[in-house]
Amino acid sequence: MLRIADGQCGMCSHFAEGDASKPQVIQIRIKGEAPADLVESCGHPQHAGLDLKVSPVSGCQGFSPAKAG
Repeated sequence: MLRIADGQCGMCSHFAEGDASKPQVIQIRIKGEAPADLVESCGHPQHAGLDLKVSPVSGCQGFSPAKAG
């Protein structure tokens, strides 16, 4: 398991956007940890044309904190 910090993709509202209600994504945001092999889509509007896939420990300047609960 990888530890996820604020500012990393796993804590971003764009991480798995459209699938953010998946139990695994919810648990990442609650516990702050994720499997090392997990990859999800990035829904950031600037990356839309790229079909970007990111790990929960990735990050970019477009970070937007996910809403709690």
